[in-house]
Amino acid sequence: MEFFKPGVTHDFFKYRWPFIFTSVGLCVLSLISLFIPGPKFGIDFKGGTEVELAFKSDITSSQLRQIVIELGFDAPEVIAMQGQKNRYILRLQEISSLPAKQIASARKKLDAAVGAGKVLELSASPGGDKLSIQLTETVDPKVISDALGAAGLKVRDVSPFGKAEDVRYEAQLVGVGDKLVAGLKEKLADKAPEKPLRVEWVGPKAGEQLRDAAVKSILYAVAFIMVYVAFRFDLRFAPGGVVALAHDALITLGVYVVLQKEVTLGTIAAVLTVIGFSINDTIVVYDRIRENMARMRDASLVQIINTSTSQTLGRTIITSGVAMISIMGFFFWGTPLIRDIVFALMIGFLVGTYSSIYVAAPLTEWMDRRFFRRA
Repeated sequence: MEFFKPGVTHDFFKYRWPFIFTSVGLCVLSLISLFIPGPKFGIDFKGGTEVELAFKSDITSSQLRQIVIELGFDAPEVIAMQGQKNRYILRLQEISSLPAKQIASARKKLDAAVGAGKVLELSASPGGDKLSIQLTETVDPKVISDALGAAGLKVRDVSPFGKAEDVRYEAQLVGVGDKLVAGLKEKLADKAPEKPLRVEWVGPKAGEQLRDAAVKSILYAVAFIMVYVAFRFDLRFAPGGVVALAHDALITLGVYVVLQKEVTLGTIAAVLTVIGFSINDTIVVYDRIRENMARMRDASLVQIINTSTSQTLGRTIITSGVAMISIMGFFFWGTPLIRDIVFALMIGFLVGTYSSIYVAAPLTEWMDRRFFRRA
């Protein structure tokens, strides 16, 4: 399949400055958007609660999402479990964190109930739905439950935990999952689940670590690709490839931030996919430039780049077009989570195709003219 006549050379360099200024402007706006208004992080990065529920009769994802919003939970993410009817995973931004003052009050009340000096440890889970208690001697779990209740905590259950000689107890508190199920029972009556099948949380500290790891993964990918391009081709090619990758990742994230879409681990996976797609397209153009440098010894690098880009333009359009078509179905009929990931891929594929022509190639020509030709 050919979209362009063989042997026709287009003068891409003639229009490079308008495109370069457009790219610089978009990158500056994207950088500013990372601070004002800033990314809208999902629960992967800022913490939250994940609840798995099984409903007793039919309910759709959109109905469930609307009910959860009415219960006061902000921007819930509802995921239908494939192959399991009426079973959903809900991701909520809320966590049942306990303030330090309330934990101190609970310890004081427990000291008074079991005897001074008998409480060796009382600590709360980062999710705020469990208390770990270690005593010097065994006591009735009801004594612990009443003492914690006197401190204002809503206790669901207290039971021994670990080895008998350790005298440890675990107090299960009423958390986000319990509040959610109670609200669903009010709204749905017999349809509602009896209890959560699973409740997991991501604390703010863990979310911060995930955020740092995500940034590092993107930087490592760019660094290793730079090394690969430098060894695979020539040192003059590496900066153009790396700047094009940074350009693609930054603009993709910038669009996400401006539209206030949630940035999750799925978004980072999409950005890494965009980086891989972009460098693949850039490598194809670079490879043709290197071949033509040997064939067109009397031509300038500008002429070689125009010829090489013209020769690979049809392949670039077909590759990008097929990639876009293959993900369109997910964008129109996928869940909100999948649509957001596909949206990032669509933006990245478009920007990545354009950057190979008007970011990587012009920068390579400038590097050659500024440093290598003089040397």
